[in-house]
Amino acid sequence: MAFPDISADLKSAMPGLRGRLLANESLAPLTWFRVGGPAQVLFTPADEDDLAYFLMRLPQEIPVYTVGVGSNLIVRDGGVSGVVIRLSPRGFGEVRAEGDMVRAGTAALDKRVAETAAAANIGGLEFYFGIPGSIGGALRMNAGANGGETKDVLVEARGVTRAGEKVTFSNADMKFVYRNSGVDTSVIFTSALYRGRVTDPETIRTRMAEVQNHRETAQPIREKTGGSTFKNPPGHSAWRLIDAAGMRGFRVGGAQVSEMHCNFLINTGNATGHDIETLGETVRARVMENSGIDLHWEIKRIGVALP
Repeated sequence: MAFPDISADLKSAMPGLRGRLLANESLAPLTWFRVGGPAQVLFTPADEDDLAYFLMRLPQEIPVYTVGVGSNLIVRDGGVSGVVIRLSPRGFGEVRAEGDMVRAGTAALDKRVAETAAAANIGGLEFYFGIPGSIGGALRMNAGANGGETKDVLVEARGVTRAGEKVTFSNADMKFVYRNSGVDTSVIFTSALYRGRVTDPETIRTRMAEVQNHRETAQPIREKTGGSTFKNPPGHSAWRLIDAAGMRGFRVGGAQVSEMHCNFLINTGNATGHDIETLGETVRARVMENSGIDLHWEIKRIGVALP
């Protein structure tokens, strides 16, 4: 389906805009699942100032969504009405060490932040080496793995509000909880500052190798997937609950529960967004029937379903 083209009106109302506006741009290539419909408008800002300029002048009635590298995202097949903002590495991808701290733009990959820290003998960020996303998503979801979480190392984050105001959040301001933060969802994070600790380089490299080995041996990282599908309920592992419900390898259309790790859904080649979301909801229902536990989505889902 195609949405009404509003890009020309937006451009004429924002003569100082430097970023790129595209109408009815497919979002499937921007997600790891490789599924989903178009964005009514896809905006790639040039930098933080350009982002603030755009949001300040964007009519409030137009909805806004932000996507990163699409590693933890399902876009529904009908696409996304309004504006989808994608921060590019060119404007938001710088990563640099500053003493025992690392400053990173939110388009930077988590893995690159871990590597930059390691090169500067900064320990404590090795867990990012095993998270296949970008820093923006890590801030929003309090991303963590292998015993570490974003809340453990973040000093502060910068962002832009829906009204175009630049704001800074301390660690406490982020109101981190398990796989989420309490910052208003309309805020678009633009950079983050982390503090680690000076550590022996061999210790850091050993830890990063352990993280990578865990990913390669326990997760289907070479499939079209979206990472961990459901949050771990208190006192339980989501994958164990899914396995106990008999869902390992279960399929809906072109979507399948991974044989390697039951908390990963994969696109076997021809899945639709509907297939993947339906599979996830089927898994949730079977786990509830089997154990009485309600699984909550960790993967974000945006857009509208096709009629």
